[in-house]
Amino acid sequence: DGDEETQERIFGPRVKLTVEVDQETFDEAIEKAFRKIAQDVRVPGFRKGKAPRPVLESHIGTEYARAQALEDAIPGYYADAVRAEAVDVIAAPDLSLTSGEEEGPVAFEAVVETRPIISVAGYADIDVEVPKPAPSDEEVQEQLDVQRRQSAELVDVERPASLGDQVSIDIQGTVDGEALPGLTADDYLYSVGSGGIVEEVDEQLQGAEAGDELSFSASHPVQDEVTIDFMIKVQGVKEEVLPELTDEWVEENTEHDTVEELRSETIQRMTMMRIFQANAAMRENTATALAELVEDSVPDSMVNGEMSEQLQQLAMRLQGQGMNLETWMQMTGQDPESFTQELREAAERSAKVDLALRAIATTENIEVDDDDIEEELERMAEQFQTTAPDLRRQIDDEGDGLGPIEAEIGKRKALEWLVAEVNLVDEEGNTVDRGEMELPDLTEAESDEASDSVT
Repeated sequence: DGDEETQERIFGPRVKLTVEVDQETFDEAIEKAFRKIAQDVRVPGFRKGKAPRPVLESHIGTEYARAQALEDAIPGYYADAVRAEAVDVIAAPDLSLTSGEEEGPVAFEAVVETRPIISVAGYADIDVEVPKPAPSDEEVQEQLDVQRRQSAELVDVERPASLGDQVSIDIQGTVDGEALPGLTADDYLYSVGSGGIVEEVDEQLQGAEAGDELSFSASHPVQDEVTIDFMIKVQGVKEEVLPELTDEWVEENTEHDTVEELRSETIQRMTMMRIFQANAAMRENTATALAELVEDSVPDSMVNGEMSEQLQQLAMRLQGQGMNLETWMQMTGQDPESFTQELREAAERSAKVDLALRAIATTENIEVDDDDIEEELERMAEQFQTTAPDLRRQIDDEGDGLGPIEAEIGKRKALEWLVAEVNLVDEEGNTVDRGEMELPDLTEAESDEASDSVT
């Protein structure tokens, strides 16, 4: 297409691209520039945008159009060179024009930072922790108790309050003597240990009896350096009495007929949910463990790019909930400095995973074939509501070519390969049987319900 390019690695992961554009090709850019200028320049005797190039040239000269053509065309020539030379660029280029500013063919140099290639060792022997796929008897009982609690009775007791009790209280929270509307109530029923106000309230109420008057202070849960003064009078202590788990109760209060049926269904539901959780944790924890094996430092441009992407995704999620980042940070009590630090650490981990998975794909000869690419294009086309052939044409014409898509598929296949190789252990360090990680045959509705409960 009239462009000639060469590349030369100058130091570390930086590459210098030299691009030459012949006179004929650049003339097309100048012609386009004149058409653009014609829209803005009024020439006597011609309607706006209709003055021919020779008239415009005599009216404004050629320097302006050439400058406009250089500004508009060089980014495209640079993108073509990056594609043609298959340079994996990770930051904006440093461009310098070497000839053609005033006349003749155009040549420029672009110094670009490329993605470093690293080596990583020991990845097939890592231990990856996942939650136990099978629920314990205690956890199953807890779930059954949640259902029993829906028809629990509250019984007054003459004893100090303990965790799980409901206490009837008069509560007043003040800041500098001013009552806080949300923290002032009489005969308020509060569950001890629920953490519904601030943890000091739960600490003070444990061991309190009817008639006790409690006075204490606590830090405001959201506003820094604000102290809330609490006055609480305990009116009474109530114990939650759960109904006995019998076939009769099950039949009246659930969709099942017997305790055995309810227990069996609870175990099945919990197992499915935990298998989904274990599989999600397996992928995530494998990636985290892999990042820890990377000894090379990651380029700042990669980390900054990852941070920017993660911030964008968070902002979009919050926008969907009608919130902006600032409001969310205030609501969650996030400190901007520690939030930025956490974001940077997560971005650095992501960048390390990116480099390590590319290294594994190369070392283990993980190949991406045409079927993989076609499948990915079909998936993307559905997402963008277009067709795979149209998407392929668009990527060829305007995008970075199929290279980035191929790399993403390669990384995904490398992670799948690694996930199948690592040693799975539970919280206590015991080996987890991979057979336990497989889901039973589910209906579509059951599968959706289990995955929704994880996310």
